[in-house]
Amino acid sequence: MVNKNEVQAPPAQASEVIFQPVQTGRVSGAIVRQAESAIISGRLQVGERLPPERELAEQFGVSRVTVRDALRVLEAKGLIRIRAGAKGGAFVTTPPPTMLREGLANLLILSDVTAMDVTEVRLALEVEAVRLACTRATDDDIRALLDICTRTESALQTGDYDIRLSAEFHVRLAAASHNPAFALVVEALYGPMLVSLAEAKEGSQDYGIGPDRNEHRDIVTAISSRDEGQAVEIMQHHLKRQTQRLNRRLNGLKGGS
Repeated sequence: MVNKNEVQAPPAQASEVIFQPVQTGRVSGAIVRQAESAIISGRLQVGERLPPERELAEQFGVSRVTVRDALRVLEAKGLIRIRAGAKGGAFVTTPPPTMLREGLANLLILSDVTAMDVTEVRLALEVEAVRLACTRATDDDIRALLDICTRTESALQTGDYDIRLSAEFHVRLAAASHNPAFALVVEALYGPMLVSLAEAKEGSQDYGIGPDRNEHRDIVTAISSRDEGQAVEIMQHHLKRQTQRLNRRLNGLKGGS
């Protein structure tokens, strides 16, 4: 589905010099770097249409084929959207959240970041997110969170519990803060969160059936009551218990080595 702003936005003014000729290094890469700089600096706005390929080729001093290659790279990065047709062209766009989520997840999983590191970051982020949710959560947010709680409790009773339910709850809770930055970052942590939850589960005999059995619902109840102190306290205990389980898991692995 095409963003209305992307269709209606005019092309960059011909008199405005945005790009400079490229001469050294890999030419298409130099074009990409200039375009990224123009977008990040705000010289090119979201929804704005880039000049046609022919004009871009003249500005950069390269062939249209080279410009086309650079545009494909920018599209793969989620910085532009290319549309065909008379009203088409290359439009500046906002990278989708899935791109950040997948990129950050791959970065964290392939780096030296541990499950404990991820949990410590979650403690910093989600405690503040729950504070905001206490004042900003809507009735729809509450219903969505309670639905996840109900599905989790049912899965625990039938023995079909999946840690993805826990991750879903925490991502949805971040969205209830109505701070898009919190929502985006916590959603980006979804993959690494699953890894840390799986490791914590390995370090616990009572995962999901112990003290934390009702904590998700208790958090939602506190948010619904606008009881920030109670919501924060439960979330802190909830995530600190996660670190304790991870420590037991780590110590168990050291003991067996």
